[in-house]
Amino acid sequence: MHYDNFLIFNSILVGWDFWVDADGGFLKLDLKKSENKKKKQSLGCLMVDFGNPERLDFVEEKGKGKEEKRRAKVEEMARNREKEDLESRFNSQVSRSVADSSPSLFKLISTLIIFVGVVVGLVSSSHINRYFTFQSDQFNFKNIYFDSEQISPDGKTVVNREGDGSLSMWSLIGQRNLSHRMTDDELFWRASLVPQKEEFPFKRVPRVAFLFLTRGPLPMLPLWERFFSGQDVEKYSIYVHALPGYELKVSSSSVFTVARFQVRTKRGTCGAAASNNVALMNKYSFVQISQHVEWGSVSLVDAEKRLLANALLDFSNERFVLLSESCIPIYSFPTVYKYLVESAHSFVESYDDPTRYGRGRYSRWMKPDITLSEWRKGSQWFEMHRTLAIKIVADTKYYMLFRKYCKPSCYPDEHYIPTYLRKFHGALNSNRTVTYVDWSEMAPHPASFTAANTTEGFIQSLRNNGTCSYNSGKTPICYLFARKFDPSALEPLLTFAPQVMGF
Repeated sequence: MHYDNFLIFNSILVGWDFWVDADGGFLKLDLKKSENKKKKQSLGCLMVDFGNPERLDFVEEKGKGKEEKRRAKVEEMARNREKEDLESRFNSQVSRSVADSSPSLFKLISTLIIFVGVVVGLVSSSHINRYFTFQSDQFNFKNIYFDSEQISPDGKTVVNREGDGSLSMWSLIGQRNLSHRMTDDELFWRASLVPQKEEFPFKRVPRVAFLFLTRGPLPMLPLWERFFSGQDVEKYSIYVHALPGYELKVSSSSVFTVARFQVRTKRGTCGAAASNNVALMNKYSFVQISQHVEWGSVSLVDAEKRLLANALLDFSNERFVLLSESCIPIYSFPTVYKYLVESAHSFVESYDDPTRYGRGRYSRWMKPDITLSEWRKGSQWFEMHRTLAIKIVADTKYYMLFRKYCKPSCYPDEHYIPTYLRKFHGALNSNRTVTYVDWSEMAPHPASFTAANTTEGFIQSLRNNGTCSYNSGKTPICYLFARKFDPSALEPLLTFAPQVMGF
C-alpha cells in the first residue's frame, strides 16, 4: 500500500469523513462527523508511527488548541522514537519500517475503519429510523388531505379516479360526502371562493337550493314530498337547519332520507352544543345542519349564513330560497324552478319603515358605516341568486356591526340582509319577497292558517294576487310560497293540492 503526502478516504457511512495524513513519518487518521452541509464536528485524530505501526495514540479534539494538541503529540512520539533508534540509522529504519509494516498497517487501518463504522452505524440507526418514520407520516398526510376517492355527478362512487391522489375536477365540483370539519369562519371562507372563469368545464344544470330553517319537525313534509316527487334530482337540493338533538324520521323512500354525520363548528370542541349534524340524502340532495339558534338574536343570521354557505359548496346551486317549517309551495316544482332560474333579480324584501319598528331599531353607534338613511327592514324569508349569496357569506365588517349593536329588540334577521343589499347591491334585488305572509293582525307574529281557513278559494287568492314586476315586464305570479300554516292545515292541503296547486 502506497501513501502520498496527503490521502483521503471517504466513508460510505452517511455523515462521517476519514482523513489520512502520511506526512512527517506519522499516519494521522482524522474522524469528522458532518452535522450538515456547512458544519462538521471533529472528533479527534488517530496517530500511527510508521517506524512502529503497533504504536498508536488518539488525540481528542475538543475546544480550542487543536493544532497545538496535534503538534505536541507528534513531538512526544518523535522523542520516543529517538530513544529506540539511533540517529544515524533513522532514514533507513523508517524506509524499512514502512515497507515491512505496509501489510500490517493496511490491516490495522481496515480494522479501525470497520470498528468505527459499526459504532457509527449503531448511533445513526435511530436517526435513520426517525427519518423514514417521518417520511411515512408525510405520505399519510397526503392521503388524508388529497383523498383520491371521487364522486361523479351522477352520484356513483369512482374509487381512485386519480391513482396518484392528485386533485381532479370531480374533487371540486362533485358532490362528495357532505360532512366536514370546518368551523363557521372556515366554512364561510371556503364558500366565498369564486371561479373567475365564466364558462364551466362540465355540464352544469342550475339547481334551486331549498333552505329550511326550523325549530324541529317539518309538519308540512308530506306536502313537500309531493312537490318534489318525480322531479329531476339534478334541479334541486334540500338543506335543513334544526336545533341540536333533532332527528328527522322519514321512510326510506322519502326525498328527505338521510344518513347522519357529526362535524364540529368550534375548533377543538365536541358535543351537541358545538357540533353540526350533517345528513346526506341519496344522490346528495339533502343536507341537515344542527346548531343552537335563539330567535330574535344574531344567531338567527348565523343560521341563515350557515345554510347559504353549505349550499354554496355545491357549484350547481344557482338560486337559494329560505323557508320555515310552516311554509308551503303554492305552485308546482316546474313553475317554481322556471320562475327563479330565469329571473334576473333576487327576491329580498327591503324597505324604509319610519316607525319605531323600523328606524326606531337603528343604533347611532353604527355610523358612519351604516347611516339612518341606509337602514332597511324586510322579511327574513328571502330568495337570492348565487352572486348575492356569496356576498352575504363573505361579509364580516357589516355583520359584526349588527352583532355588536343590533340587540336585544332590534331583530337582526329583519334588518341585516335588507340593509346590506340596499347599501351595496340594490340593482340586483327586486325589493320584494316571493313568500306570502299575513301581517294584517298587527301582532308580534304573523297570522297562522288552520284547517278551518285553509280552503281552495284561499289558496287561489294567494296564487292570483295581482301583478308584479319580473325582469323587464310584469307577471301575474307574485308569490311562490306562503306561511304560516298550522299542522292541522295539512289534511285539506293534501286533498286539493292536485287540482289547485298542480302537484
